[in-house]
Order: sequence, then structure tokens, then C-alpha cells
Amino acid sequence: MSEFDEYIVHGEPGQKEKADAWQTVIGLQDVDGLKVSTYLLDTARQRIDDDIYRRNVE
Repeated sequence: MSEFDEYIVHGEPGQKEKADAWQTVIGLQDVDGLKVSTYLLDTARQRIDDDIYRRNVE
């Protein structure tokens, strides 16, 4: 099960698209053998929930 399955299955349409995009990012990191940080996961969730906006993500 992925980090964002709840959004993909039960989220609003915009949340589904964002969750899918973040899953792609995380998958690419995994392919490169990189460990996903807690900061990245927290930031992704906040972004999916529109708690923060693109200009705030560093």
C-alpha cells in the first residue's frame, strides 16, 4: 500500500491528481535508491490537502 492511497481512493479529484504526482516523485526516488524523508512526506500531505501552496514548498 502506498503512502497516499487514501487520497487516491477517497480523495477529491484534485487531491487524487496531486497524490498520484507525489507517488510518482516518491517512486522515482525509490528507483534511484534514495530514502524518502519524513519532511518530504509531510510536505506532500500538506500540499495535497492545500494546507500549503507551491510557492511555500522548498
